[in-house]
Amino acid sequence: MSRDIGLASDVTKPPRYPLIFNPKARSQRAQRAESFIMERATRFAMYATSSPEEARDLAANFAAEGAPVVVAAGGDGTLNAVLQGLAGSTTALGVIPAGTMNVFARELGIPYGHLDKAFEVIEAGYIREIDLFEVNGSPFMQMAGLGFDASVIEETTWESKKMLGPLAYLLAAVKVLGEKPPKMEVITAEGECVEGVAVLAGNGTLYGGQLPLFRKADNQDEMLDVLVFQESGYRLVLDSFASLARGGVDLSKSVTHLQSRDFVVRCAREFPIQVDGELLGRATEVHFRAIERKLRVLAPEHPIVSRFGEAMKSLGGWTRKMQGIEE
Repeated sequence: MSRDIGLASDVTKPPRYPLIFNPKARSQRAQRAESFIMERATRFAMYATSSPEEARDLAANFAAEGAPVVVAAGGDGTLNAVLQGLAGSTTALGVIPAGTMNVFARELGIPYGHLDKAFEVIEAGYIREIDLFEVNGSPFMQMAGLGFDASVIEETTWESKKMLGPLAYLLAAVKVLGEKPPKMEVITAEGECVEGVAVLAGNGTLYGGQLPLFRKADNQDEMLDVLVFQESGYRLVLDSFASLARGGVDLSKSVTHLQSRDFVVRCAREFPIQVDGELLGRATEVHFRAIERKLRVLAPEHPIVSRFGEAMKSLGGWTRKMQGIEE
């Protein structure tokens, strides 16, 4: 059931939007966002933060004071910190995309390459309510990963991201692909049990930018789409891209697709965990579950889909029809 609230009468435009940002972000995209914000300084009350915890607490204070909107300028990590303070409140999140990937902005159709258009989305006041999940008590809005992709994030330094952008992740992936991962066991509340070497859980359809990895996901259905990978190393990559070209990673024989709102992942060895593209830590057991609090987000009434995204969807639909695969 859709939870698009629309042009809510209780969301008034404040004289200046509270804006939370990370002043340490120094990528070209972050610098452009800073210039954009400074040019509109009369529309924003800016709050620089020194940590995700400070961003969370600032957002929670604004929500407690009844602020109609809090704007976050940054990437998915900054948005994750702010959402933790806003979740469950009537305060809506406005997004100024300024990160490397901006997956959440892409998911909602918020223009990530045109900040003036992203600001127009905030000004329009159209609200969507988004499901939230947590892993070991840490909330996330878009996706989480265990094993391979979290290892890539663990290996990617801030300096390499600043210099190389998305290419930094590719270089880290080459290193991680040569390692042998431990076996994990995924146990869902619905009674399913699957083994694999890496796990991805998606609340939305997109992964790593524009890849529609979770083709059946819906961030308003209160379920996570879970991909459990049986292969490791270069075979994992080859199988994933081959099946993606056929219409979906879940079509691969070496990938198991599950849907669950509550599941546990166990392993004999510690494995890395990432949420919304940020490294959370390591553990031998993690618990995913839906949380009752929702996130109100200012989003386009008619999402803007990239040409790449449309091409991938078209390719997937065509290949599924050719192979007689049902949606």
